[in-house]
Amino acid sequence: MKVLILGATGFIGSALLDRLASDGHRVTGLGRNVTRARLMRPEAQWLAADLARMHDANDWKLLVESHDVVVNCAGALQDGLADDVAATQETAMLALYAAAKASPVRIVQISAPRGETGSDSSFLATKFRADEALAASGVAHVILRPALVLGRNAHGGSALLRALAALPFVIPLVHANARVETVALSDVADAVSAAVAGLMPEASDLVLGHEAPPTLAELVALHRQWLGLPPAAVVRLPALFAAPVGLAADVAGRLGWRSPLRSTALAVMAGGVSAAGGNRARGPFLSASRSLSANPSGVQDLWFARLYVLKPVLIVGLSLFWLLSGIIPLFAFDDARQHLLRFLAQGPATALTLATCLADVALGIAVLVRPIARRALFGMLALSAAYLTSATLFEPALWADPLGPLVKVLPSLLATLSALAILDER
Repeated sequence: MKVLILGATGFIGSALLDRLASDGHRVTGLGRNVTRARLMRPEAQWLAADLARMHDANDWKLLVESHDVVVNCAGALQDGLADDVAATQETAMLALYAAAKASPVRIVQISAPRGETGSDSSFLATKFRADEALAASGVAHVILRPALVLGRNAHGGSALLRALAALPFVIPLVHANARVETVALSDVADAVSAAVAGLMPEASDLVLGHEAPPTLAELVALHRQWLGLPPAAVVRLPALFAAPVGLAADVAGRLGWRSPLRSTALAVMAGGVSAAGGNRARGPFLSASRSLSANPSGVQDLWFARLYVLKPVLIVGLSLFWLLSGIIPLFAFDDARQHLLRFLAQGPATALTLATCLADVALGIAVLVRPIARRALFGMLALSAAYLTSATLFEPALWADPLGPLVKVLPSLLATLSALAILDER
């Protein structure tokens, strides 16, 4: 069959694309940025589109008419610079259902378990309203509700679990005793494969998850064992510690960074991830322990886990470095422009000093904005190279100083290159 996967570049969507292609279906992946996906999976068809802008049935008409099944893996945890939760998870879906009414297309919806805390959040509320609209639409459909998904790769909550598990000495946890129901990504792929093939009853609404959930502390310990690290003590922090972390993550979210520590995720975790009250799909499903052991870790997993918490430190550190390097000279402006006055007139020296200060500040701000962070990092490299070149050409005596220009700029260069290396594309 011809299958369209919404959110095909994501953690779940990319795995489903591989599985459905191996089942023999003709698969088309839809995502906002499919450049890397095309390179990684050239055998699939790819469409670049933003669901948040597909709010009319006419936006979906050609897609619905040209496919037999639509699998929806798309979602947004929280509103941010690049995300509109309601538009993506509800408005776009209602438009899809309207377009699908006049066609034989089947929709397989990847949703979330009901009964979780935080169900009044925009993330869960919009998902549930879209589910209810799908059930009432008359469109052929299956709704699947996976618990926390564990797979070979990691994203969001599963990436955070690995990062916490790799912390040295002790592991600080809020909600350490909360139960977290999990499901293997392979089990989700099996269920979707069956739904696409028509092997599930029409209008099924099923929970996917292992029925013996570990606590959050136990789940982190399982990940630590999976990474090959010795046991570490868990420091159980009061829930009040979650508030400032969630606030900082929400601010980062407004700048386009999709942190798994945003307030929505913390609100859900407060009561645990549970699928209580839903109709369960037939198992057996892999437990968290078996989900991990089915995909043994390698050195790259340990590197990822340790570098995961380093990324925000690098980005914030670079921002502060460039902001201060641009702001501090403004308070000693005459001293700052003395180097330029040796070979420039007063007017050009003043203008160039001011321009470089403003450029430093601009880069320090820009690196905090996710959509332009990569360009800001390249700008930092270019400006650092310009500073080094100009110092070499016009003030070679500076190199006689043991703490000359290269030594002073080298930490920033290394940090910038490191940030580029770990700044993900998705």
